[in-house]
Amino acid sequence: MTRDLRPHAVTAAIILATAAWLLWIGRVPWCDCGYIKLWHGETLSAENSQHISDWYTPSHVIHGILFYAGLWLVARRLSFGWRLAIATAIESAWEIVENSDAIIERYRAVTISLDYYGDSVINSVADILAMVAGFWLARVIPVRASIAVVVGFEVLTAIVIRDGLTLNILMLLWPLESVREWQAGA
Repeated sequence: MTRDLRPHAVTAAIILATAAWLLWIGRVPWCDCGYIKLWHGETLSAENSQHISDWYTPSHVIHGILFYAGLWLVARRLSFGWRLAIATAIESAWEIVENSDAIIERYRAVTISLDYYGDSVINSVADILAMVAGFWLARVIPVRASIAVVVGFEVLTAIVIRDGLTLNILMLLWPLESVREWQAGA
């Protein structure tokens, strides 16, 4: 029996193409500070989203869990590898859109991220890999555990940084001044 490696090659190609595109549109490869950190935990700083991981990394793990669930529902006849390739394409498309001038300006206009100027390429690639990790995790743990991870990460980031995937989506699509004030600590 031969294992089909094509979906994994496609997944890798999507990630590399995304990195190339982000470099081409002018995203910095890594933090302008001149060094790369595994973790940067200060959200209100110019180095947020510039290093490998940060407080927004859990939201990308959540993406992977949600993509796994969604693709299991609508495309379960596809192999795991091809579903992962589709999830990677979706996550990569988000990273490209998220780093467009329009979305960066939207973040700055409606959230507390006034100093946000886009992700570094290394952060975007790490975000995609966090989604891949979430996708794999959802495959191997029970559904209840996946739900617990999603809820746990959302509660953790809401408590620690007053943000998370749900709040991020809310503030991008339907900004509420009361949420913005709470996020700012007012």
